[in-house]
Amino acid sequence: MTQKLFVERLHNFIGGAWVASTGADHVALTNPATGEPVGSCPVGTSADVDAAVTAAKLAFPAWRDTPVPTRSRYLFDLRNLLEQNFEELARICTQEHGKTLSESLGSVRRGIDMVECGAGMPSLMMGKALEDISSGIDCIEQRQPMGVFAVIAPYNFPAMVPLWFLPFCLATGNTIIVKPSEQVPFSQHFVATLIDKLKLPPGVVNFVNGGKDVVNRIIEHPEIQGVSFVGSSKVAKIVYEGAAKTGKRVQALGGAKNFIVVANDCDWDKSVPNIVESCYGCAGQRCLAGATIIAIGDAYEPLVRKLKEEIGRLVMGNGLTPGVTLGPVISPAHKERVLAFVELGLKEGATLALDGRGATVPGLEQGNWVGPSLFVDVNPTMTIARDEIFGPVMCVLRATDLADAMKIVHAQPLANAASIYTSNGRTARDFVKEVPAAMVGVNIGVAAPMAFFTFGGSKGSFFGDLKAHGSDSVSFYTNNKTAIYRWH
Repeated sequence: MTQKLFVERLHNFIGGAWVASTGADHVALTNPATGEPVGSCPVGTSADVDAAVTAAKLAFPAWRDTPVPTRSRYLFDLRNLLEQNFEELARICTQEHGKTLSESLGSVRRGIDMVECGAGMPSLMMGKALEDISSGIDCIEQRQPMGVFAVIAPYNFPAMVPLWFLPFCLATGNTIIVKPSEQVPFSQHFVATLIDKLKLPPGVVNFVNGGKDVVNRIIEHPEIQGVSFVGSSKVAKIVYEGAAKTGKRVQALGGAKNFIVVANDCDWDKSVPNIVESCYGCAGQRCLAGATIIAIGDAYEPLVRKLKEEIGRLVMGNGLTPGVTLGPVISPAHKERVLAFVELGLKEGATLALDGRGATVPGLEQGNWVGPSLFVDVNPTMTIARDEIFGPVMCVLRATDLADAMKIVHAQPLANAASIYTSNGRTARDFVKEVPAAMVGVNIGVAAPMAFFTFGGSKGSFFGDLKAHGSDSVSFYTNNKTAIYRWH
């Protein structure tokens, strides 16, 4: 039997200690599938952020001087703790977010991948040297940590996304403040309890709960050197502009409207299940969801027919129940937002081939259920084809050929990810070369780079210069210093 999640009142983790928020208000949170209470999250204040920054700033000098291999060993220990608590963390994620246990396990695995990658910092952070750049003069280029950084995390991957940043920030010698989403703070609370077991120097890692006030203070605080953000493009732009005004480094990963192009020469048996999982996995609440499908030429009719069949196999329910493949959306408010898009699609003239409105799960009537919906006869100018729905809604468009499909893709102001399904190498090559999205899949529905490659979109899906993961993370968290030597 699964132990139910309940944390009566979360505390912040600041300066190596668990402390109550200075804010008097708390938000009661419930399991999206069952409606059962899972605990409460404090509505944090600027004072909470200030306390965390003070602790992180005090910890920085000694942490910076800690040898890189020693810093990396803490990540090896964190990796082992995450492995030991792998399923428990995934179950917490499912109970607070609603995604299936399989999806939660996959996201926790990705988070562990980040920790493993960051543990390689002695190699990743190495600089360059050149002897005799001129007569008797040598040059050394080296990377140095900068100070206090902050992470503002989204609700859709509560266990994983903070780990996109934390390992790289720590291993490069910086200190960090993590602000989990106030809608799903319990996964990170559990991660914080594991980090507490590492016995890091107090203040190296801090967790502050809260909402808008906490975010605003992070953006404006003069002692924070950089901010990593994941969320909607609207908010990403606000974070980017606000943090940049105070001289911070910013990597703000925004929203998406990802296209999947399907040619008639694809492997149908493998492609269609992959496309369906891309759209409806995590109830469509992920920035790499392929929710907008473009069928080229005579691929349209067989694609729609096969999609209906495959979508019909989805099983909606509590993500902890074996066999369930589609969980609820995060909240009643988000449910209403998704359903409003469905109504708008009908009003705009699209055909609702599969209707997810009114979906329920017996015994779980309090859940935030939206059934899998499928729009066909969608025009590229329709709102449902242009705006990010972030729910279990798929739209299918027509294109005469690849060039026509690319016109549709290029007209979209967001460009996070894109994929193509084809068995033609030339078609795939042309697509990869010309598509504006920064993360591209060929016969892959979720083009999610591994930890050692960069992660982030382009156009309106990303604000900043250096993206998440891999070598970009090392550059983001360090200052590149060049020293020229001559000894007489």
